[in-house]
Amino acid sequence: MNLFCVGLSHHNTDVEMRERFTGNAETDCVLRHSGCVEALVLTTCNRVEVYGVSETRVSTLDIARCLARTIDKHIPPDSAPFYRYEDAQCAQHLFRVASGLDSMVVGETEILGQAKKAYESARKSGAAGPYLHRLFQRAFRAAKQVRTHTEITRGAVSVGSVAVDLAEKIFGDLAGRKVLVLGAGETSERTSRALVTRGVTDLRVSNRSLDRARELARLVDGRAIGFDDWREQCREIDILITSTSSEAPLLTPENLGPMLCNRIDRPLFIIDIAVPRDVDPSVNEMDGVYLYDIDSLQSVAQQSLALRRQQVAAAEAIIAEHVAEFGKLISRGLNRASRDAEDPPVGESPLRTFEL
Repeated sequence: MNLFCVGLSHHNTDVEMRERFTGNAETDCVLRHSGCVEALVLTTCNRVEVYGVSETRVSTLDIARCLARTIDKHIPPDSAPFYRYEDAQCAQHLFRVASGLDSMVVGETEILGQAKKAYESARKSGAAGPYLHRLFQRAFRAAKQVRTHTEITRGAVSVGSVAVDLAEKIFGDLAGRKVLVLGAGETSERTSRALVTRGVTDLRVSNRSLDRARELARLVDGRAIGFDDWREQCREIDILITSTSSEAPLLTPENLGPMLCNRIDRPLFIIDIAVPRDVDPSVNEMDGVYLYDIDSLQSVAQQSLALRRQQVAAAEAIIAEHVAEFGKLISRGLNRASRDAEDPPVGESPLRTFEL
């Protein structure tokens, strides 16, 4: 069996390239069209990766075709610089990803939750079998050990917090600023909490689900805005931070223009941390509008890396031990006698005898 990972991340592509391969990132598509017998798709604002198991080698191009967004089918999948890791290198890569070592914000913990959700979804659908089960359970163990035995997460921040850092650099002081957070998922919640800790008292939240917007607004003592009305807020707010799962831009020069008529000498700062992007890049060309996307946050994130760089070596050593142990598991096979003391997730029956 061939165990591999194929992907794109902030390390080798910009947000424009990544968003071309996130819209169709579904595990069942990979299983149907690539020849994988097991597959899992991990997508975040900074990466899209496929972890797969196949009887014969699956080409990187086949995986890229599965990921390419429908609206971008005219773009050759081989134009993107997909990376590929196999066997032990695949394991090492995933362990580093789950531990936050491969993140834009080194040491951030958000990625572990995202990896767990991706695994659970693939497990429930039957796309993840015994190979990926072992791989991801080992990754979660490695990540837990890294977080427990190193200080890699000290001062670590989420992408949302980095976005707030950027806003603070722009305005100096966020107290008194009017902020709208578009989206009410995990990233938006982290962003909202970070805004409150920096002194924002006028915080507005909008989401397609008004109930979810109200829930998040309640948590941060903010105000929920109906999704049909959020653009009108651009007449008043100072900062817009967007993080939705929209397939098409929600804000364009055409629908933003009318909101700017009375904003003389009042710039609007927009931080778009969604992938695909929520805001059309041409919005940045409008007078008085300053647009930053997920790639713009990298320089801000790098400044906090120096505080944790000395912890990276310790984390890498832990990961190397787990890679070696996983390699031994591969070499001797996945049978009942060599389950390596790893229990299946709650509700899952023990693995059948399965040879690697």
